[in-house]
Amino acid sequence: MKPLLFRLNPEGAHHLIFFVLKVAFKIPFVKWIIRGMYTVKAPSLERELFGLKFKNPVGLAAGFDKNAAFIDELEPFGFGFVEIGTITPRPQPGNDRPRLFRLPKDAALINRMGFNNDGAAAAAERLKRRKAKIIIGGNIGKNKITPNEEAFSDYEQCIDILHPYVDYFVANVSSPNTPGLRELQDKEPLMKLLKKVMEKNASMPQPKPVLLKIAPDLTDEQLDDIVEIAESLKLSGIIATNTTISREDLKTDRKIIENIGAGGVSGKPVTRRSTEVIRYLCQRTKIPVIGVGGIHSAEDAIEKIKAGASLVQIYTGFVYEGPALVKRINKALVSA
Repeated sequence: MKPLLFRLNPEGAHHLIFFVLKVAFKIPFVKWIIRGMYTVKAPSLERELFGLKFKNPVGLAAGFDKNAAFIDELEPFGFGFVEIGTITPRPQPGNDRPRLFRLPKDAALINRMGFNNDGAAAAAERLKRRKAKIIIGGNIGKNKITPNEEAFSDYEQCIDILHPYVDYFVANVSSPNTPGLRELQDKEPLMKLLKKVMEKNASMPQPKPVLLKIAPDLTDEQLDDIVEIAESLKLSGIIATNTTISREDLKTDRKIIENIGAGGVSGKPVTRRSTEVIRYLCQRTKIPVIGVGGIHSAEDAIEKIKAGASLVQIYTGFVYEGPALVKRINKALVSA
């Protein structure tokens, strides 16, 4: 289906795939056939992390199922966990279209989606109705109109609404597509924000693990600050990394890149840098790291695990390589 889908605009192709899956899964036995084709089961794949038991270490990164609308359709493809979002307290349309672009020569995507989502209440309602038993992460952020000084309130509202339905939270302060958001990665504002997030989570009946998702564009000094904050606040984990604002070493024609404009690059151009960040963090802290960024093969995933990642996530690799990528990674891990 890839040649056909790549003739469509990326966002349209994304919605078409999910429509087809919704229809196909109404046919008896289709879900079980897909599960049999793509799921790898082995005790050696199981991971226990921050109090959760993952059936395998390969997850779907945030951004693919922003609104928790397709958990039941995604689970049979063999994922060990699915991260929804980024979810904001109130619905928002995101940035103007077009806002998602393929770079086939680079096996990459550029996106400037802008946290388009239906809001926390809608996501919670869908999660309440899901049937699939799979670990769900809730990636949360602030609405575009919320000033950074009040960002903590948006994260707190998301925790309030989503808490009964997700297994862990991810504070996303690293998307390049919400104006000013990455400023929250600076040491002082990040400490203030995460302290509020942790206090809110601790006030809930059963506190959930809280992780932080960071950008690949941080300096070593900034990464040191991240480690210091994560350890002082006792975060459960760090997700490394989000998309990059860098345009270095892309094979795609420079004029095409300029015409696309702003947005974060994901896929193979991020592979090396995300692994470097993972290795740097894991050499300086025992806090678990989830590795994401440019995983297009089993070898890419294993490289991130060797760098210290406890779990991995895919997104752009899933788009370019197809659902068999999850199976290939898990089979390689069983054989390793």
